[in-house]
This record gives sequence, C-alpha cells and structure tokens, in this order.
Amino acid sequence: MTTTTLAVLVPLLPFLAAVAGLLLGRTAPGLVRPLAVLPTLASLVLAVLVAVRQGGGPAISAATELTPTGSIPIDLALYIDGFAALTAVLVGVVATCVQIYSTGYLRDDPRYPSYAALVSLFTSAMFVVVYSGDLMVLLVGWEVMGICSYFLVGHYWETPEARTASIKAFLVTKLGDVPFLIGLFALATDAGSFRITRVLDTVASGGLHHPTLIALLLLAGVAGKSAQFPLHTWLPDAMAGPTPVSALIHAATMVAAGVYFVARLLPVFQASAAAMVVLAVMAAVTMVGSALAALAQDDIKRVLAYSTIGQLGYMTGALAVGARGAAVFHLLSHGAFKALLFLAAGVIIHAAGTNSLAAMSRMTGLRDRVPDAFWTMTVALLALAAIPPFSGFFSKESVLGAAEDTATGHTAHAPGSAGWIVLVSGLLTALLTAAYATRLWLLAFRGRGTEVPEHGRQPLTMTAVLWVLAIPSLAFGGLAYRVLPAWFDGRALNPTLTTSVLSTGLALVGILVTYGAWRRTSPLAARFPMGAVVAHPDAEGGAVEAEAIADHKRVYGDVAYAPDPADPGRLLLGPLHRHAAAGFHLDAVYSALFVRPVQAGASLVRFLDREVVDTYVRGAAALPRLLGAAVRRAQNGNVQTYVSALLAGTVVLTVAVLLVATGA
Repeated sequence: MTTTTLAVLVPLLPFLAAVAGLLLGRTAPGLVRPLAVLPTLASLVLAVLVAVRQGGGPAISAATELTPTGSIPIDLALYIDGFAALTAVLVGVVATCVQIYSTGYLRDDPRYPSYAALVSLFTSAMFVVVYSGDLMVLLVGWEVMGICSYFLVGHYWETPEARTASIKAFLVTKLGDVPFLIGLFALATDAGSFRITRVLDTVASGGLHHPTLIALLLLAGVAGKSAQFPLHTWLPDAMAGPTPVSALIHAATMVAAGVYFVARLLPVFQASAAAMVVLAVMAAVTMVGSALAALAQDDIKRVLAYSTIGQLGYMTGALAVGARGAAVFHLLSHGAFKALLFLAAGVIIHAAGTNSLAAMSRMTGLRDRVPDAFWTMTVALLALAAIPPFSGFFSKESVLGAAEDTATGHTAHAPGSAGWIVLVSGLLTALLTAAYATRLWLLAFRGRGTEVPEHGRQPLTMTAVLWVLAIPSLAFGGLAYRVLPAWFDGRALNPTLTTSVLSTGLALVGILVTYGAWRRTSPLAARFPMGAVVAHPDAEGGAVEAEAIADHKRVYGDVAYAPDPADPGRLLLGPLHRHAAAGFHLDAVYSALFVRPVQAGASLVRFLDREVVDTYVRGAAALPRLLGAAVRRAQNGNVQTYVSALLAGTVVLTVAVLLVATGA
C-alpha cells in the first residue's frame, strides 16, 4: 500500500466511524465503543506508518482537482512533511487515549453514542487540517472542528453553563474566522492557487502584494482558534463540557490547529516584519495575562484552561521569532502533558461523582483516594513548570533559546524587537507557571477543603491512560530535541545555558514562594475552615485575613460561608487577585463593545419593525377593509334601498346635466 493511500485512510477511518456511530448508536449500542476506539486506534497506527515512511525526508505530495472553479482551482491535495507527520501522530495518540478514557468516564451517559461519534469526527477534521495541501480543504477541517466543539462543549446541555459556553465558543471563533477567510482569498489571489506549495513559492519569489494585510487577517483566525489574546475568552468557559473533550481540544485538535497553521505558512508571516512584531506582542500578552489569571482560579479545569492559553502563547512566541521547529516541538510536548493533566483532573472529578465539583477549595484527601491521578498529575505539573528533566523543560527552552538568538541578532528570521518581547515575557511566564502549577498541586492534593463523597474506584480504562501519557511527559523532551531537527528545518533545539539557568531559577523561585505563601495562610485556614460559617468577622488578623474577610462581606454579607483561606494565590496577587479571577474583565469589555451595541441595534430594529413597518402594513390593509365595508352596506339585498339609490342618482345626474347646459 502506498504512503499516499495510507495518508488518505488516516482521516477517513474516524470519519466513517463517526457516520456509523451516529447511524447505529441506538439500534446497535454494543457496537458504539468498538466504533469509537478501534478506527481511531487504526488511524494512529497508520499515522505512525506514514511518519516512518516520511522519515523527516522530502515532503510527500499528491493532488487531484476536486472541482473546476473557472478561476482558482480547488485541489484534494496532500502535503506531508516532518511537521505534519509528527503532528498527526500526536493527534492519533491523544484521540485514542481520549476515546479509551471516555468509555469509562461516560459509561453511564445516555448520550455517549453521539459523543463518541462527534469525537471521531473532531479527530478526522484535525487530521484533514494536518495533512491537507490545499487551503480550502484545510478550511473544511478547520470549520468542522468548530461545529464539533459547539456540540461537545454543550454536551451537558441541561446546564445553562454548558449551553452558554458552547454558543460563546462558536461565536468567538467565528469572529476570527471571518477575517481569516478573507485572508485566505487574498492569499490565493496573489498566489493564483490555494495549493500550499504554490503559495510558499509565491512568497519566496516576492509575489505577495499585501503581505502585512494578509498576515494580520490570518492572525485573527489563528487568535480565535488557538485562543490567543484578544479572542481567548471562550476557552476557560468551554470547561463546562466533559473533561475528555477538554483534553482533546487543548492537547491535539482545535487550539493546536492555529499554531500548526502558522507553522505551515510561516514564510507568509515572515514576509511582513510588522506582522511578526504583532504576533510577538500577542504572544507576550497572552502568556503573562493567562498565567496571572491561572493563579487566581479556583476551578481546577479553569486553571488548566488558562495554562493552555499561556503555553500556546509560548508556541506563537516561537513562531514570532521564526522558530517553527521550536513551536512544533513545544506543541508535541505540551500535547502529552496537557492531555495528562486534563484526564487526571477528570479522574478527580469522577471520584467526586459529578462534573461540577472541580473547585480546588473543596478538595481534601485526594492523594490517598486517587493515587494514580496524584502521581501522574505530579509528573505533568513538573513538565508544565519546565523542571528538568521533564519534557516541558526541553521544549520550553527551545522557545526561549530561539528568542534569545533573535534578540541578540544571532539569527535574522524575525525583528530583534520580537525576540526581546518573547524572551522577557517568556521568562516572566516561567515564574508564574511554576507558581500556579505548585498552587494547583497544593490545593488539590494537600488541601483542607470539605471531604467530597467517595464514589468507588475509577475504571481501569481511565487510570491506565494516565500512565501511558506519563511516559512522554517524562521522557519525550530529552530524546526529541536531538532527533527532531532532522524532521523539521534543521535548526538546533537543544537548551542554551543562559535561558536554562534563568528560566529554571525563576521556576524554582515560583515554587518556593508559592509554597511559602501556602504555609503562611495555613493559620488562617485553621481559623476559618472551608464551609464554616463566619458571623460578623473583624479584620484584626493582618492583610491576608482582612482581604479574605472583605471578600466574605462583599459577596455574602456579614454572615458568610468562607472561601478557602489557605489559597496562596490571594497572598501572591494581592489587589490584583479579584481582577485576575475575572479574566481581567475582558468579557465585560466585549459586552460593552459588542454585545450591548448589537442588542441595542436589535431592539431598534424590532421597534422599527413593530411600530413603523407594521403601521404601514396595517394602514395598507385598513383602506381595502373600509372600502369593502362600504360596498357591503350598499349590497344588502333591500330592493327599496336599491330604488332609492337609483332615484337619487338620477336626480343628481339630471341636476348635473342642467348645470352644464345652463353654463354652456
């Protein structure tokens, strides 16, 4: 079987599984789980075979015209280089783990058949994005992922949070997709083709007429799909969906698509220095802002959501300095440990017996109750904090090393200002990442919250997946940075001394400071344990206690149920905590700039429709109605009335004739 045939089967198998699952879900429920797991597993095996055959060598390319358009043709094309081959393997690994995990996590869910089918369709769409050599076909996969995310985030549609989150995710990403589509058309117009190879050839020959405009239009779609500032607000709310869906979206599909797209078309963005600086600023704001927000969240899944936003910021930062190898390296590494983090969080939530009990302030005794989640999440958090020798250290260092090279002028892939922006923000984010990772670990596994009810042992399909993902989270980075340059563009990915010392030192500082803040807040936790009633508290216990009590009074009044006073995030962030917990009020900004004006416009249109347009309609109907009433009165069947009207008419006509004759 040829490599091209294998590559075609990779997205085709989960697509067929999705169709079969939707058709047979109710009539043959026994086939649902095999249809969910086996085709995805087969796609993973085929993706591995494609990667082995591609081997980091020349790209595999094939195309056939999909349909004649009369102008720019649309081709059903494959383009598989080292980036695409390895990204497809990541998608297959995470999707297979999610499908296996979901058989246990959603084993009692009556809507599991539709859920599994949508996950398969989601996976197929991402494979299309990864393997496609034509921008229009890529766009099809891009949009299919959007509609799948809408349905999967809203899986628990009985809850208002899930319904709102699914609509928000769809609308915010569509807000970016509109300029993205315009950018694709503009790019194809300049290149004369939607084929990625021809677009890149056009860029190399200087054939792009408006590179800055095209790059900025495309960045809008990337910001929406990959949850980058300012279109990132949908991702934390998307945690209302099932936790395995969060793992799939965050680790290997939707949010990875934007980063992969920029990596695939990086020369288009490098054609504009302004676009690279904009990309760097976007990455810097995303990294720092999301890390601060993560430090203030109480819901464990929202912490991980903001963590994803920040790690995607590292990837876009690497792209902003022209290091797409470093960006995809971090994409692969992050995919493993972020999937592990979400699935371990799912074990914790499953232990509580509900999808909603994810507040870390309510957790206690979890280390002994879910030991698999404890040990594997510890590995994943160390990888997230970039502590050597875990995988996150090597991939993050490749990003920071590339930023240092650009900032110091050792490479000319991007403006030096972009290098400095990414380097400084990346180092600051390393400190904050270690801080919120430590906070999550302390509150989740050494917390002093209320004991949640015990719901028995977790299914083997869930815990086994955690240990599978723990292996690359621990060992992938140390091996990959030596091997991956041959698969990518040949640029070295090994850690550099300066950034390694700085970032690791800052990470250790973040860990120690957070632990110290947690120890300092412990006496307050003893005074005001989680769930205890606080009646008319005073503010004599110092700044931390005063702030906590002020929060009690502001939210609950003089008698309140205390939030977790042992949260070190309150002490570390101080007055910034309230704003960070609300995502720096970006939703309020969007509400003021977009939602309220649209609602006001809709109200105006409704008023004009009811009071103006309907008035004309009613008036146009009133005149015929009056004429009809007059005619109806004349045609009443009374002969005397007819004779009287005839005589009156005769008299009137006679008088009129006489008047005319006299006047003549």
